[in-house]
Amino acid sequence: MILSTAYLGNVQYYTKLLSGKAVIDLHEHYRKQSYRNRCDILTANGTSPLIVPVLQPSGLKKPTRDIRIDSSKKWQHQHWQTIVSAYRSSPYFVHYEERFAPFYRKRYEFLADLNAELQQTVFDLLQTEPEVGYSESYLPCPAPAEDFRDTLSPKPGLQRPDPAFRPATYYQVFAERYPFAANLSIIDLLFCEGPAATGILQDSTVR
Repeated sequence: MILSTAYLGNVQYYTKLLSGKAVIDLHEHYRKQSYRNRCDILTANGTSPLIVPVLQPSGLKKPTRDIRIDSSKKWQHQHWQTIVSAYRSSPYFVHYEERFAPFYRKRYEFLADLNAELQQTVFDLLQTEPEVGYSESYLPCPAPAEDFRDTLSPKPGLQRPDPAFRPATYYQVFAERYPFAANLSIIDLLFCEGPAATGILQDSTVR
């Protein structure tokens, strides 16, 4: 199946990665307002997006691999402060904090590099190493059921039913305030469930 790169991808995204059949297409044309540079977490004010600012010439189509991060914005400080505020009371934040904190101090030029290094950190914490490929050129559209580049999207109009994904519930911070929020960023699952996260990803996969 074909995926886009993703910034701290959501639970559904990681069920695809852990299937062992995923290829990430870095040669597709970059799409704005997507999970390529955004993730959703649960804060005291409800579900909230974290968006990595990028530089993209207006009106030009550019491969995702060439998208640069806009380092003139203070996004790293803002993201980390929001993550700390949202998850410092979660059961496993104290265990994983120093695995993620360096990403919000190091300067990255390309979005794809940031996403790939975060993804490897997540794999390490999940104690799994799935076979994930990266395209060497643009991948033509296969059967629609195998192409998730645009349908794993924050835009409801682009989403489509996914019979292979059924989000399992788990403990969340602010559970006393909000109903369960399905399919948030993988860090929500990791900070809340720790080593049990891999099992929850498996439980969310319909075989």
